[in-house]
Amino acid sequence: MSELCNGPGRAEEQGWSRRDVPRFVIGCEEDEQDMGQMDAGMKKETFREEDMEDEDENESPSERQIVVGICSMMKKSKSKPMTQILERLCKFDYIDVVIFPEEVILEEPVEKWPVCDCLISFHSKGFPLDKAVEYAKLRNPLLINDLNMQYFIQDRREVYRILQEEGIDLPRYGVLNRDPDNPEECNLVEGDDHVEVNGEVFPKPFVEKPVCAEDHNVYIYYPTSAGGGSQRLFRKIGSRSSVYSPESSVRQTGSYIYEEFMPTDGTDVKVYTVGPDYAHAEARKSPALDGKVERDSEGKEIRYPVMLTAMEKLVARKVCLAFKQTVCGFDLLRANGHSYVCDVNGFSFVKNSMKYYDDCAKVLGNMVMRELAPQLHIPWSIPMEAEDIPIVPTTSGTMMELRCVIAIIRHGDRTPKQKMKMEVRHPLFFDLFKKYEGYKKGKLKLKKPKQLQEVLDIARLLLVELGQHMDCEIEEKKSKLEQLKTVLEMYGHFSGINRKVQLTYLRNGQPKASSEEEDCKKDGPSLLLVLKWGGELTPAGRVQAEELGRAFRCMYPGGQGDYAGFPGCGLLRLHSTYRHDLKIYASDEGRVQMTAAAFAKGLLALEGELTPILVQMVKSANMNGLLDSDSDSLTDCQQKVKARLHEIMQKDQEFTQEDYQKLAPTGSPSLVNSMKVIENPVKTCDKVYALIQSLTSQIRKRLEDPKSSDLQLYHSETLELMLQRWSKLERDFRMKNGRYDISKIPDIYDCIKYDTQHNASLNLEDTLELFRLSRALADIVIPQEYGINKVEKLDIAQAYCVPLMRKIQLDLQRTHEDEAVNKLHPLYSRGVMSPGRHVRTRLYFTSESHVHSLLSMFRYGGLLNEEKDQQWKQAMDYLSAVTELNYMTQIVIMLYEDNDKDPSSEERFHVELHFSPGVKGCEDEENVPLGFGFRPASSENEDKKPNQGSLEDLSQDQTNEALFVSEPINFQRKSPMIRSRKAGSMEVLSETSPNHSTKSCVPHRLFHSSSRQSPEFKPAGGLGFEGCSMVPSIYPLETLHNLLSLKQVEEFLRKVCESCEAQGKAMRTLSGLFNSQSQMSLDSPQPPLSSSESDASLQPPSQPLWHGSIPSSAVSSAGPSSPVTDSSGLNFSFSE
Repeated sequence: MSELCNGPGRAEEQGWSRRDVPRFVIGCEEDEQDMGQMDAGMKKETFREEDMEDEDENESPSERQIVVGICSMMKKSKSKPMTQILERLCKFDYIDVVIFPEEVILEEPVEKWPVCDCLISFHSKGFPLDKAVEYAKLRNPLLINDLNMQYFIQDRREVYRILQEEGIDLPRYGVLNRDPDNPEECNLVEGDDHVEVNGEVFPKPFVEKPVCAEDHNVYIYYPTSAGGGSQRLFRKIGSRSSVYSPESSVRQTGSYIYEEFMPTDGTDVKVYTVGPDYAHAEARKSPALDGKVERDSEGKEIRYPVMLTAMEKLVARKVCLAFKQTVCGFDLLRANGHSYVCDVNGFSFVKNSMKYYDDCAKVLGNMVMRELAPQLHIPWSIPMEAEDIPIVPTTSGTMMELRCVIAIIRHGDRTPKQKMKMEVRHPLFFDLFKKYEGYKKGKLKLKKPKQLQEVLDIARLLLVELGQHMDCEIEEKKSKLEQLKTVLEMYGHFSGINRKVQLTYLRNGQPKASSEEEDCKKDGPSLLLVLKWGGELTPAGRVQAEELGRAFRCMYPGGQGDYAGFPGCGLLRLHSTYRHDLKIYASDEGRVQMTAAAFAKGLLALEGELTPILVQMVKSANMNGLLDSDSDSLTDCQQKVKARLHEIMQKDQEFTQEDYQKLAPTGSPSLVNSMKVIENPVKTCDKVYALIQSLTSQIRKRLEDPKSSDLQLYHSETLELMLQRWSKLERDFRMKNGRYDISKIPDIYDCIKYDTQHNASLNLEDTLELFRLSRALADIVIPQEYGINKVEKLDIAQAYCVPLMRKIQLDLQRTHEDEAVNKLHPLYSRGVMSPGRHVRTRLYFTSESHVHSLLSMFRYGGLLNEEKDQQWKQAMDYLSAVTELNYMTQIVIMLYEDNDKDPSSEERFHVELHFSPGVKGCEDEENVPLGFGFRPASSENEDKKPNQGSLEDLSQDQTNEALFVSEPINFQRKSPMIRSRKAGSMEVLSETSPNHSTKSCVPHRLFHSSSRQSPEFKPAGGLGFEGCSMVPSIYPLETLHNLLSLKQVEEFLRKVCESCEAQGKAMRTLSGLFNSQSQMSLDSPQPPLSSSESDASLQPPSQPLWHGSIPSSAVSSAGPSSPVTDSSGLNFSFSE
């Protein structure tokens, strides 16, 4: 750079005098009129500086100016950020700016380009980078952004290579280079749910990026288990940045990078460096989520500045230095507790941030002066400034800050679940069992399209052989194989969301035959094949989940500015600014995952298909039983409970007082009422059986009628399929010995509930009577399958939900212990009154078994003493009166912090427990148990005003009064299912709740529906086919308790988990003794195994073997970084 000192300065080489160079020049004078708006904004600065020029010359006439040249396409050099920054740069006493006119750049040789001391030049579409490189060689200016490296930035392969060489984390990737002349010849193998690139496998979801960085057509491919298809990203067009496509096959021409998809919870971070020591970061909604660009009132994309962690600042420094780009933008993905760079864009400015414009001009000006001032003999020293101290306002008085929301939610309305069991012994089934490593655990779950296709192929083959040779040795029953084939051929394609096959190894064959099985029992091992289908989330279920998601927003502190008057906007604002730490978990059932995705769509005001939301927002893999349960492997206690239940329900006599004691020892009003309706269980079963026969007969008659034989029922079901459903129940319910199979009662209730709601316009006779009786039976059988007395209820509940309770325990612990969380940058957060506020939300979507079990733990596990706590007694009475935990049942735990209290005080953290029994049933209007409202004032707290921890206290960010609790949300009255509805367009109504006898409770309603005041829901009216079905509303949340201390809850959870661990240790000891007596190998699938061998390692233990708690060393501030395994117990880990 020493050449810069030669002569009196380059301006004079061009024949310009010191006086001729204004502070801010755009090429030549004739260009100025073309610059329009930008030029007008700069002249003021030019005149102001020229007024002072005489004074400058008088002081030191020998000083010269540093000329900073801007060499880029006019669209870039005229842009608002560039204009703002250059205006500020000109305020440096010794810096002048010259903008190279676009026609000069494109048409003139570099020798005729303006001369400068420092060059800011960068590539964009149409820019001649080669000429810029030539100019830099000719004039040797100080380069703000290296020009040769800009060739690399245009090729994603080079970008990834450089990132890898610098040790910067990036997603796992593979490069597919295709010869344009021979696109078929490439190292790509495409499977149903993966691609193999150069021998490396990328399972879906994965990302496909063109190697050219200028090509923004990036595709994300989704697995069939989530619905398949792909999300197609592109450069923003209007308000869209991506669109969902059903196409699942990768592109067949062109070269691409394939990379692992990173689950970022739907938010991207864009980082902008100005030199290695300055980085500004902004969060925006990921374009892959729903493709809708969020814009503010001025039409600009909504982004929020966020704080970078120390590691991310280091990454920014590395990127800036590695690519030699002082001004550089790149994309960060925050996933699984780490940050990954997925794109480097080169020269890029932040839009619409005055603070950034100030900082950028200051950093660039200081950089230029530091490099060039000494060489040009300009007296200058770096100004020292005091650091800005981020001051964050805190809450005061009795206001409580919401810190954590934990919700356990049952899935939405679904089609009836159907199941078929058959014992199989054919070698082809054993081969399949071995192929997918079924012998490791003794059981196997097949959901992938390829696996289901293999099962279908076996069924087809065996049916062909049976057709050709009637005397062949195929033991599988023909009718069962035909049903297996029919179900697997439904829909015309496979998706793990609607069907699955389970295979379980049986050492000595099936222990007992069902009503359909042959009575003769064969010796030797076999496999129990269980085919499950149906149980899909219905359109009504999606609407329920989405509406509940919208309503959940109202539990969060409110928003302001552009969001004012928008219900639930506080949550959206929290989420966008990274102050909302949201994780959504779901079991592996398709209906549960889709419910979670639909809920997220409503919660975060997203648009479009559920598949992209499911893949990015919902975690469902490798959760080690957190939300899944193997319903086919019951615990010993469950087996005994079921046997006892069946015995009581098989008595052909009216229930005696002894039966009431046996069946309802807890005295639950819902159970007692159902027993009174039933009177004689066998007689009631007789009636139910006769009604089912009547129903199947009516459906057959409809099928014979040419007018209705092709009738489409709800959710594309046909009369033929409806008949199959009911005929199977008719066959299975009454066994060959004339007794009734009580285990079919839930299925009967399931089917009639579905048809009463969705197919009522068929006007079949006696459906309401069948609904009434089957519901009374189900109200006994379903809850009592989870234990009849308190001890059994706790025993069975532990088997299901201890992993979930451990996770809840961790969620609460981390919230009050962990302060190293993503927070909004206080210096940039204008309009956000509490940038430090951080809320953790954990949503767990699961099935009925987990909800029943978790509620049992809270009710009977000793959280509080009913006799000593009046509020808890009222809550227990309310829960006892609830007959059914219907779809969308919610258990909600909310943690608040009182910042006025001592951090070590028990009063610092405050926990509330809320509950809703979910969707309203057909006859619920008159007999619904009344709770005490959402967040009532407690008797102990009546004198404190405002109500401690109430939603009013949390509305400090809120300028409008739209969301006070006293004005409850009218949550989903019965809205038609197919409709376009804007996010957040929920009515706000002022209602008074029913009066209660308890004086100490002043009820409020959150998510209130008006149905109690106007029972207008009639099951037979207006409920019908697709597009016309009405969606039942959901019961509002009721507060079970709002005065729990965090210590109480943590001790309760710890006690429950430890007692289960003690049981687990005892079981491990027993199983260790058992295993030491005989070792067995299960590598061979040969059917004959000697009876002396033990199948202990094949059979799951009757109690789950939990081992200890997760060691704190394995838990990072953002959650466990890797699964925690313990050789002495069951693997048990949570990946946050």
